[in-house]
Amino acid sequence: MNFKKTLLGAGLVLMSAASVAATSYKIGTEGGYPPWSMVDAAGTVTGFDADVGAALCAKLNADCQFVVQSFDSLIPSLSANRFDLIISGMSYTPERAKRVNFSTPYAVEDAIFILKADSEIIKADSAEAIFAGVAGKTIGVQGGTTHGAYLAKMAPKVKIKDYETLDQMQIDLDAGRLDGTFADLTSQSRFLKQMNNADFALTDTVIKGSSDPETLGYGIAVGIHKDNAELKQKVDNALCELIKDGTVKSASEKWFDIDIANYDACK
Repeated sequence: MNFKKTLLGAGLVLMSAASVAATSYKIGTEGGYPPWSMVDAAGTVTGFDADVGAALCAKLNADCQFVVQSFDSLIPSLSANRFDLIISGMSYTPERAKRVNFSTPYAVEDAIFILKADSEIIKADSAEAIFAGVAGKTIGVQGGTTHGAYLAKMAPKVKIKDYETLDQMQIDLDAGRLDGTFADLTSQSRFLKQMNNADFALTDTVIKGSSDPETLGYGIAVGIHKDNAELKQKVDNALCELIKDGTVKSASEKWFDIDIANYDACK
C-alpha cells in the first residue's frame, strides 16, 4: 500500500459526538507506525493516535478526516495548509517548534534499543555503555524522527540507516540486515513480541525522553499551523479535558498495555 497517498475515504472520517459538527479538520498522520498510527486494507486509520484524534474531534465538535503520508513530510504539508493538525506520535522538540506550533503534550514516551540477544550491551546498566557498544554497528531508525538525531548526537560512530516506515525497518532487522534498531519503547516492545525471534532482545536500559528534551522533545503533541493560535488554544483545552477524564489513559492502555498519558501537562 502507498502510504503517501492521501486517503479521504469514508472509513477515515471521524464524526463528532454532536449530530451536526460546527467545523471540519483534516489531520495529517503517517499510518505506518504501529501501534500509534496504522492504516488497514480498507483505508481505515487505527491506533492510539486515531483514538486520540477521534476523541479530540468530538470535544471540538468537529468532523475530521485523516490524511496519510510519510512522517517526514507532515510538517511541510501542515505549513502548506494541506491539513489543519498533525496527530502522529510526533515529539514536541525545539527544532520542530520553529516551524509549527505544538499543543500541550498529551503523552510521554521513552525509547529503547533492540539488539542481538547475545550482545554484551543488552544488560548494560547505562545509556553511555550502550552508545559505546553500538559504535561501528548499523542501527535502524525511522527517518524524520527524533531518534536518528539523538543517536547521531550520542553515538557519532554508529552507522545510522533511515527508513521511511517502522515496518520497513523491522523487516530488515528480522532479516538480519541490521545490528539493531532504536525507536519508541511501545513500538519496539510490540514488534519484538510479534517477531518471536530469540536472536534479538530489548536492552535493559531505557532511554528516558526527559533525559534530553532538546533532542528527544517534551512529549507527544498535536502539531498546529504557526498562524492558528485560536485552534491551538482549543486543542490545548480539549486535550487537558481528555487527560483529566481518563480518555487518553484508556486509549493508551488499549494499545500499549501501559498508561503514557501526560498528567503533568495540565496541572
